[in-house]
Amino acid sequence: MPEAVFRHILVPTDGSEASVRAAQLAFRILTGLGGRLSLLYVVDVAVLKELSRFGDKAEAEAEVELEEHGRHYLDFLVKEAEREGLLAHTLIRKGNPFEEITAAASELGADLIVMGHVGQRGPTRILLGSVTERVLDFAHCPVLVVKI
Repeated sequence: MPEAVFRHILVPTDGSEASVRAAQLAFRILTGLGGRLSLLYVVDVAVLKELSRFGDKAEAEAEVELEEHGRHYLDFLVKEAEREGLLAHTLIRKGNPFEEITAAASELGADLIVMGHVGQRGPTRILLGSVTERVLDFAHCPVLVVKI
């Protein structure tokens, strides 16, 4: 059996179709070659602030809700990975998504990040920037971007 080029893949997810497709591609890369799979959900602090500022929930309550959503997304992907014969390690972190993704990749020793990309245009992209683009700029390892 050939030695795997990538031994540890990190897949950040936000529950979007693009992130699910990215995870499915990561599963195909690892299937039959072994290696480790880590799935990451980041509770975005900017989203938390907006939810508490404009919603009727306190920030702590919104955080719990977002973590529950994240756990749901991660559980779904773990089951998908298991169907492919893979074991997945899951993480939930809180912070700025691109910073948490790149930090987790470094801390875990991931040698590839596979992530989805949903194209944004206009002022939102200019003001906020793309998480994917920021990960591409700051990651210590290769980043495979899956577009839908």
